[in-house]
Amino acid sequence: MNRADIGLLGLAASSILIAVALAISMWRRLGLERSLLWSALRALVQLLIVGAALQLVVDDDDPLIFSAIWLVVMHVFAAYTTWRRARDVPSVFPLSLAAYSASAAVTLGVLFGFGVYELEGRTIVPLAGIVVGNSLSATVLVSRRLFDAATERREEIEGRLALGLSARDAFQPILRESLRTALIPQIESTKAVGIIALPGAMVGLILAGVDPADAVRVQVSVMYLVLGSVATTTAVMSVGISRQLFTPAQQLIRRS
Repeated sequence: MNRADIGLLGLAASSILIAVALAISMWRRLGLERSLLWSALRALVQLLIVGAALQLVVDDDDPLIFSAIWLVVMHVFAAYTTWRRARDVPSVFPLSLAAYSASAAVTLGVLFGFGVYELEGRTIVPLAGIVVGNSLSATVLVSRRLFDAATERREEIEGRLALGLSARDAFQPILRESLRTALIPQIESTKAVGIIALPGAMVGLILAGVDPADAVRVQVSVMYLVLGSVATTTAVMSVGISRQLFTPAQQLIRRS
């Protein structure tokens, strides 16, 4: 028996938990009933569509070009989402697209280059999704913090420039602080894994009947993947944004 197949009845039964959330919202008069229902329905529809689309890439004989197309679409949509959340950041779309692409090249290059996983659609697409999904929030966070700091701490930056520091050196403390802020949540969640919470990939493998030791090895590689991807994406993004904030003459650009 496939332990991962919960069937339609199991899926329907799990929706009782949505009813629990709705009951709590109504009990405490939170006014979140519509949002809860919409998010649950949207997640179901989106995952059903993705599940059907994944049939094009998960079989061993499926051409890798389908996986490549999937990755391109994934990265473009992630860059668009970043732009929507940080529209006032200069050149945020091309910079975030470059950051996601660089992160995928580094992290997937390591995992596939060293033979950690086989190069096939069933590994490329899920791992790339983990890279983008976990990097998105950190990318938006570091983008907004850098841009806001350029406005809020303008006098501090211009003071350093007046002392003869280059634009890079004048902005370096702020860049460092923003990177730390973006990376610390992921570092803390990595430290807590296995003690406070069991991560999703590991739980899914165990529910599917995989030996716990094998599930642990897969999960560890995924956690390292996430750390590397978030670090790479935020680093590329922060360097790109910091260069957009200064003129070629090493002057901080004034923005309204």
